[in-house]
Amino acid sequence: MSVVAARIYRDGRLLTDVDLAKPIPTLEQKNDFIWIGLHEPDAATIQAIQQHFGLHELAVEDALDPRHLPKMESYGENLFVVARTIHLVGQDGSARIEYGNTAIFVGRQFIITVRHGSNRGHAPIRQQLEATPWLLKQGPDYVLHAILDFIVDGYFEVIDLVEEQVLAMEDRALESFLDRAQTSRLFTLRRDLFRLQRILGPTEDLANRFVNIDLPQLDSEIDPYFRDLADHVRRVNYRVAGLRDTLTSVIETSGLLEQQRQGVITRQLAAWAAILAVPTAIAGIYGMNFRFIPELESRYGYFIVVGAMLSICTALFIRFKRLGWL
Repeated sequence: MSVVAARIYRDGRLLTDVDLAKPIPTLEQKNDFIWIGLHEPDAATIQAIQQHFGLHELAVEDALDPRHLPKMESYGENLFVVARTIHLVGQDGSARIEYGNTAIFVGRQFIITVRHGSNRGHAPIRQQLEATPWLLKQGPDYVLHAILDFIVDGYFEVIDLVEEQVLAMEDRALESFLDRAQTSRLFTLRRDLFRLQRILGPTEDLANRFVNIDLPQLDSEIDPYFRDLADHVRRVNYRVAGLRDTLTSVIETSGLLEQQRQGVITRQLAAWAAILAVPTAIAGIYGMNFRFIPELESRYGYFIVVGAMLSICTALFIRFKRLGWL
């Protein structure tokens, strides 16, 4: 069912539920307003609402696009806002950031939300506002702020979970070398954060427009609430930027540690090669099939050569050990 809830409020209190399958009733008093919540509505439902409230066709077209970037447009007496929602999909160790879309139509006596791609409904907001009628009586603009604040709070919940994964990766990179799966996860997470920053930029601009532009659809008394909203979006943006920097440092640290390990292995191989080169050279010389070679008739020549090999190899081993190559 595309219609989640449709209710009329008077002085901040629920007046009646509305059945959108029937003609939408006319609001009787000036302080009445209707709040309609839709989730992935069909064309018939959105067309009936468009005709009743006189919604602009371009705004309706954008509301049905689940991939639209955050924006705000004024169409006469109506305000149209698009916000992006985020949520994690998958298990904790391999969760990905996925996106949804929430379009909001705001007028003096109505607010209509159209959600796509997110199961995080607005029921908690509705319950909270219905429990505080002194706020709900302020009208649709306060409901608009509550919805946007709810969406931004969802950003913090996702960022908290991602931050735990990033810190775990940082600790793992310092304790041991990352395997292929962990490295792939690191780059995937950094790419997800990059995509999130592309969403947060327009979202921050959207929040700032509420603060800096006088909108006829909104009362001036709500300005402090939107300033607080803009501050929350900035905080999310700063945290995401910090997480990206942390992931970059993890990548660099992991690369440096890998280079250090390869350097140690290279030095060890070079040291053993130098040690083994001495007996190899001596044995190679005396392994030549020439008839006249000095010391071939010596009684103790074998023991002298082997002793010389052991002495030189021992000296090289001690030297390389002191240099830290072994």
